[in-house]
Amino acid sequence: MAKETMISYLDAYLGKKIPDYELNLDWDTRNRTFEIAFRLYAENKQQIELDDVDGVASEEEIIEFEDAILLADPEKSTVDPEEYLAVISYEGKKGMKKAQLKAVVDYLREVIEEGQSDLLDFLADDSEDAVFELTWSDEEFKKRIRTNDETYLPYPKF
Repeated sequence: MAKETMISYLDAYLGKKIPDYELNLDWDTRNRTFEIAFRLYAENKQQIELDDVDGVASEEEIIEFEDAILLADPEKSTVDPEEYLAVISYEGKKGMKKAQLKAVVDYLREVIEEGQSDLLDFLADDSEDAVFELTWSDEEFKKRIRTNDETYLPYPKF
């Protein structure tokens, strides 16, 4: 049996823990990052004109919102944290503690579920200054890490 790595654990646990949402796990070997991208969808029944972050207006019937978190090796990765909901560091080839990876997925599920609800509320709000955005709290994420498990899952060999 192959040794469990960060990517194999993430792939399996994401599928188990967040099966109802569209997710994409992308491993960038050159930049040593793992991106977990997700999409939220909501029906824009009233076809309200919405402006995205770039100021582009849309009246689409189905609203699609995409965001991502990134796991990055701080020694090898070059990232712009503004492009991600969260950027979480891991320890190079040593990898990341299994408890931390579990907490990433568990907390991401909460953020996605709350985000889906907030997106629906946003579309139902008819005020001009309503804003929709997701929030990742490092404090909340760290609360979910069970510190009793010190097992590391290594960075995968390719």
